Amino acid sequence: MDFRWLKREYEAEAIVVFGGWAVGSQVFDHLTGPYDVLFASDFRDLNADLPDLTAYDRINLVAWSFGVVAYAHWQQGRADPFGHKVAVNGTLTPVDRMTGVPPVAMSKTIETLSQETYQLFLARAFNKRQQNVPIDCVARREELCEIEARGDAQGIEFDLVWISDADKIFPTANQKRAWPDGWSRQVSAPHAPFGHFSNWQELLS
Repeated sequence: MDFRWLKREYEAEAIVVFGGWAVGSQVFDHLTGPYDVLFASDFRDLNADLPDLTAYDRINLVAWSFGVVAYAHWQQGRADPFGHKVAVNGTLTPVDRMTGVPPVAMSKTIETLSQETYQLFLARAFNKRQQNVPIDCVARREELCEIEARGDAQGIEFDLVWISDADKIFPTANQKRAWPDGWSRQVSAPHAPFGHFSNWQELLS
């Protein structure tokens, strides 16, 4: 697990982002706002600790896709540093026919992962073809296997859950079944919805 600063200008508030599988931090590059931003990725193991964030007045969490359950497992046994938590297009039951990614889809992704099938995944996640960027298929397959092996997480509450109405990765209906009434807000977007937002404030509220 890696933590990397995307922006560090010593603002009063920070955002920690648990990113999605095999999609880098570039999806957040356009978001503006008075926040320092720390990006977490590579969930093959969850042993890394946050850097010292005690200087911030408030620390927010944004967890996306498999980053939602990765965060939930990471948080277990640790003091909770977050004053506000937002989940985006993910659930605490990551591989589940009714409330997560369907098991058949997960198995197929693991078994057939290649540069070509990764491009198909990106096209489904963004609802359009993406630039062909090489990935480490061995590492990303290991990451999926670890996510599946860790299984469901419990005991984590979010202040806001964004659910895209055109999500082809975590099916929209599954997400709606996964979260309690009143937690979620729908956005007209694909699995990667961040182009719908222009700044961090919109995503947090």
